[in-house]
Amino acid sequence: MSAERSSTPLVYSCSGASSAAQMANHLALQLDRTGSAEMSCIAGVGGDVSSLVRTAKSGRPIIALDGCPLHCVAHILGRHGLAPTRHYDLSCMGVKKRAHEDFDRAEAVHLLDEIEEDLRALRTGDSPGTEPPRANSTPVCGLAESGEI
Repeated sequence: MSAERSSTPLVYSCSGASSAAQMANHLALQLDRTGSAEMSCIAGVGGDVSSLVRTAKSGRPIIALDGCPLHCVAHILGRHGLAPTRHYDLSCMGVKKRAHEDFDRAEAVHLLDEIEEDLRALRTGDSPGTEPPRANSTPVCGLAESGEI
């Protein structure tokens, strides 16, 4: 693995049926496509697929995108002793969970900008605003951190 790839954060997202879950998945895909992170498969980690668990445990920074307070992504990572470097709970960021509806694309663009700004600040060590809660606490609103990217 190249040094550049080994420092690129992994991103795991919820991808359930609700609009919030699909937004989380969309945001992860966008982070992957822009090169801000490399998307990996949380279902594979949850299913104990050895190659995917190995990737998750590789020591790379981990971004978790959960669509709702159930925090499925964070719980799956926790089953393997992993805590995300950044944990974003979209419900705390104002995203409404709706069944049988698509997510709001304009809202997704806005949140992607916020997340990318936060990740840039982490990489440079210049975290904006107030200090987010630590990963060993429940993310209260938006994100939690357990380290630097």
